[in-house]
Amino acid sequence: MKIDSRKKIRHVSGENIVLMPAAGTADMTQVVALNESALELYNMLKEREFTFDDVVKAMLDTYEVDEATARADAEKWVGQMREQRLIID
Repeated sequence: MKIDSRKKIRHVSGENIVLMPAAGTADMTQVVALNESALELYNMLKEREFTFDDVVKAMLDTYEVDEATARADAEKWVGQMREQRLIID
């Protein structure tokens, strides 16, 4: 997996948003907001290819959670990132 580098994060009015490019321009009808945790993981992983286990490890290293919680949260994060087309397989 890899974060789609064509998508750019902007901080607007206290929100971290991802603008989805459409034909070379920003299409403001397609905006994804990331909470602080999602943004932190996004930033940790954006420069490299990663696996599901890398996401779990990042959660375990960053947050005080057990492995079962990290795996469940990683599954949700990866699923939502895929749904929003922010991850390329």
